[in-house]
Amino acid sequence: MSNVLEIRGLTKKFGDFIAVDNMTLNVREGEIFGFLGANGAGKSTTINMIASLLRYTKGEIGLLGKNIEKNGKFAKMNIGIVPQDLAIYEDMTAYENVSFFAGLYGLRGALLKERTEEALEFVGLGDKHKSFPKNFSGGMKRRLNIACAIAHRPKLIIMDEPTVGIDPHSRNYILNSVRKLNEMGCTIIYTSHYMEEVEEICTRIAIVDHGKVIAEGTKEQLKAIITDSKEIWIGVKTNVSLPIEPLKGIQGVDSVRLEEHMLKIVSKAEVGNLNRIIQQLIKDQVEIRSVEEQAPNLETVFLTLTGRNLRD
Repeated sequence: MSNVLEIRGLTKKFGDFIAVDNMTLNVREGEIFGFLGANGAGKSTTINMIASLLRYTKGEIGLLGKNIEKNGKFAKMNIGIVPQDLAIYEDMTAYENVSFFAGLYGLRGALLKERTEEALEFVGLGDKHKSFPKNFSGGMKRRLNIACAIAHRPKLIIMDEPTVGIDPHSRNYILNSVRKLNEMGCTIIYTSHYMEEVEEICTRIAIVDHGKVIAEGTKEQLKAIITDSKEIWIGVKTNVSLPIEPLKGIQGVDSVRLEEHMLKIVSKAEVGNLNRIIQQLIKDQVEIRSVEEQAPNLETVFLTLTGRNLRD
């Protein structure tokens, strides 16, 4: 799988302050790449440099094999930006907004009209051509923001907090749109302060802190950094001693103990043994009331690695 984006030794200084510190990172073709960092971690600075909105102090950024500094027009044509702060004009219609931004990428005439209409249809605003964003809900404005970024069909789309401050229905619509764009061949860099979104849609994730990438990998790989164990909690009817020795003999099980009406089993995360545990309890005529398997989530990983919450 080839790299759409390659960052090598990227550094950005503001006076004596180092916002991005010798960062190296690859984003592969076809990924939905989660880019996570608390406020001040260097995430937004990095995004602005990728988008050529901010010059870097040193390092190199390659897009589809070409240096973006030496191939500015090529980079501009192949990157779409969905900024956290809405980049739309409320005194222009939805159609005029998308057409304006698509025109900045060189689209003209019939192709401009076709791509503008296509982008509006894609975000569910096909019937709002003549409507003004000032009358839109927050979710509709976010969707229009996306339409403005995708009309020129970029290879790489950067989505910076695209669901901030909107209702759950609009959030689900945007997440589904991200998946569809990815299925259509777009590579996406996705940032969010909603960790559940990142868990749901991202194929690979990088965690940034103090201008450095401190961890990178799939959800499972990141979780494995802090623990290789999972907990299985099974609610049982009885509060007396249970036959726990057979459970200890099941592959992957490290420990078993009964806490009031809850049986706590610690097991190796990579071993799928829940069915065997339940079958053993049924065999021993233990009445099961509830079953819950707990593994660390991305929020736990982030807090452990950075010492702060994502929203800090």
